[in-house]
Amino acid sequence: MFTLDWFANFGFSTLRLSTPLIFAALAAVISQKAGMLNMALEGMMLSAALGGVVFAGMTGNVWIGLLGAIVVSVFVGWVIAFANLSGKTDLYLTCIAVNLAATGGTVFAMYLITGEKATTSAAIRAYTLPSITIPLINKIPLIGPMISGHNILTYFAFISVFLVWFFLYRTRLGLRMRAVGENPQAASSVGINVKKIGYISFLYAGVLCGFGGAFMSMGWVSFFMKNMVNGRGYIGLSAMNIAEGNPVGSAIAAVFFGFSDALATTLKGQGGTFPTEFLDMIPYAATIIALVVISSIRMSHLRKIQQGGK
Repeated sequence: MFTLDWFANFGFSTLRLSTPLIFAALAAVISQKAGMLNMALEGMMLSAALGGVVFAGMTGNVWIGLLGAIVVSVFVGWVIAFANLSGKTDLYLTCIAVNLAATGGTVFAMYLITGEKATTSAAIRAYTLPSITIPLINKIPLIGPMISGHNILTYFAFISVFLVWFFLYRTRLGLRMRAVGENPQAASSVGINVKKIGYISFLYAGVLCGFGGAFMSMGWVSFFMKNMVNGRGYIGLSAMNIAEGNPVGSAIAAVFFGFSDALATTLKGQGGTFPTEFLDMIPYAATIIALVVISSIRMSHLRKIQQGGK
């Protein structure tokens, strides 16, 4: 059972399933650094997934489909920013409303465009973003089949970890964004436009969610289906929370959740006595357990600090 091919396939599946989680986690990091908890990652990715398929189908070009996914997600991010920053609505309620609107709105839009309510597979021509075979590495036993041959967005997800880290810690805009997140009043007093930074954070998060949504409908599969993001936005948010907003730590947490998802998928593929519903629960149960463990560790550390200060 546990052969080199098995481990290679399992590792490949882990990296593949981690891809949308990494994009969601990095989007959450961007918003968190600006002092905002973006709970609308789910709705942004779901909207992008449909947008990518529709734009690709309309133009016959998968790259325009990717651009369309990003544009749709950025627009959703702008709507949230406008409602919260300019309209003074409650951020959390706005995000929840966006998620609910995306859940029903994508199905309604799909029905208007295709006449279908479950999937676009029969009505819109399928387009898939290319996969990349890495020369030389693909010949290495175990490592080659695990790393090589992924969708281009999988590689870009891991590259994005460095890009987000560099943006936040090595650019002037990133410094201003972190300043706003830590103390908006102090940032405003030195001339930083807090409202503008808030808008930028949601638009940048929209770009990352656009990539994540595009991967779901043009990488993971080649069509859009109802509720296909399936909680991955919330898992990405949890990954950010576990790593306390650190881009690298958030990506590592996302890979852990991708590992748990791959485990559930592998167990389902092998059959056995476990009910499918139980196996489907594994990634979300792993998320809850990880959050509880991390929270307990933080509370224990805080108590030690408080006791040491007495």
